[in-house]
Amino acid sequence: MWPPAGAPGLVLGDGATFGADVLVGANVTIHEGTVVGEGCRISDNAVLGKQPVLSARSTARRGDLEPLRVGAGTRIAAGAVLSAGTTIGADCVLGDLATVRERCTIGDGVVIGRGVCVENDTTIGAHTKIQTNAYITAYCTLEEHVFIAPCVVTTNDNLMGRTERRHALVRGPTIRRGARVGGGVTLLPGIEIGAEAFVGAGAVVTRDVPAGKVVVGVPARVLRDVPADELLTD
Repeated sequence: MWPPAGAPGLVLGDGATFGADVLVGANVTIHEGTVVGEGCRISDNAVLGKQPVLSARSTARRGDLEPLRVGAGTRIAAGAVLSAGTTIGADCVLGDLATVRERCTIGDGVVIGRGVCVENDTTIGAHTKIQTNAYITAYCTLEEHVFIAPCVVTTNDNLMGRTERRHALVRGPTIRRGARVGGGVTLLPGIEIGAEAFVGAGAVVTRDVPAGKVVVGVPARVLRDVPADELLTD
């Protein structure tokens, strides 16, 4: 990796700025106005600050977007794509081929794994971990210290695009502080996973999950309480 001035193939938009000690890989594109904090590492072929491309029927909001802002010490891996209008906190890790859409807020210390897609208008709290190939749909809220295992799928549209009234009803899941969601789980639109809840691998969650409960199965059902020694201590 190189300082920005010496990075091969760097495409730098007007008004993009870097803090001290930033290193950049080959063939990186950084769009206009993007702000990169000190000590960041941006790997090969990453794209920062791109504008969205929307279909005519998209539920995403239109309008001007603020520049992308990336917090100090964040590491962005090869091929990651981060959109304008989003804020990435300090000391985050974004894996190879990860994508984060517009108007997202990502807290400090978040890990977004390889191939993860975070759609527009989503909030992710500090120290949350999202593992490989998970799909975080638009209009989700993930609070602090949430754990999302590989290949989790979240959904936000019970009408699946068939009627115009869906625009007023689209809503992603809310996952409260410290909740854990196992591999291959599917979360239906608008449900809430309570604080410290545990969703077993492969479950299909069709209704709200109470705080501190273990749920399993299709559809997911309460099995037991989360053991006290597995709860967060801070």
